[in-house]
Amino acid sequence: MRRNLSSPLPRRMRRDPMAAYDRLPAPARAWLAQAVLPWSAASVARLWARALAESGCAQAAREYLDAAERRTLAREGRPPAGSPPPAAQRFSGPE
Repeated sequence: MRRNLSSPLPRRMRRDPMAAYDRLPAPARAWLAQAVLPWSAASVARLWARALAESGCAQAAREYLDAAERRTLAREGRPPAGSPPPAAQRFSGPE
């Protein structure tokens, strides 16, 4: 495969996702481990920093992450974790 080596655009650096995860504070890592959605460590770090800037409290930051996940689930039309599943339709099969 040929690559455009003379492009004037800066090259993108590939970041190590595990290193980003390791840089998260312990409460943010714990939240990410139990999150319903597959959040990236960079997204959680951004939300965590914003929440800490607003509240200054780790518990409030965790609640902020929970609220962000609920908003995202609502936007996608998925029920939040822990809610009962929708009524299953019974397969009647051939009679």
